[in-house]
Amino acid sequence: MSRYHAPGAQGSAEPGSDGKVMANKLGLTDQESLDEAETELLLKLYEDVFSTLEEDQSIDTEMLKRWHRRWLGSLYDWAGEERQVNLEKDGFPFAAAAQLPNLLHQLDKKWLSPLTPCSGMTREAAIRAIAQVHVELILIHPFRDCNGRIARLLADAMAYQAGMNLLDYHDWVENKDAYIGAIHAGLSGDYGPMIERVSKAAGT
Repeated sequence: MSRYHAPGAQGSAEPGSDGKVMANKLGLTDQESLDEAETELLLKLYEDVFSTLEEDQSIDTEMLKRWHRRWLGSLYDWAGEERQVNLEKDGFPFAAAAQLPNLLHQLDKKWLSPLTPCSGMTREAAIRAIAQVHVELILIHPFRDCNGRIARLLADAMAYQAGMNLLDYHDWVENKDAYIGAIHAGLSGDYGPMIERVSKAAGT
């Protein structure tokens, strides 16, 4: 049905979609229409975030939840909420749902609090910070869906606060295996591959 394998209530399908489309508030039964709705709303979220984000403003997991809710609240009941189901993608399991409260606390304490805002950092330090935070957030995968785009928004916000342009993600899409490998490398604390991906996205 979805881009993930997930059982339970948060994995329910929209009636009339033959189990292929997530249940949504608009009653959309084809994935293309749902994707278009998500994309349109994401553009609005970007405009909102970058019209209000201060260069010296810290970012935390509660802010990420607000972003997710503002983006998808008109589409999904679970927008902005920590997922209640375990997720896996292409056989790779993300963090267990039961561990999310502790993992998000650690994300705030170990990563977001010391590394945001990136204002005042050198370009090299900011790229390293973006890479580390991106890996950690993706491995946690706090939401039922759309984690990747929230993680990219966070990366863009960190780049903006560091005085850089928003990142160009074409390399991540065109070299998807390398990107996924960079995420997997982060499991053992090796952020080098993701630093390389972020560096390319930053035009370095």
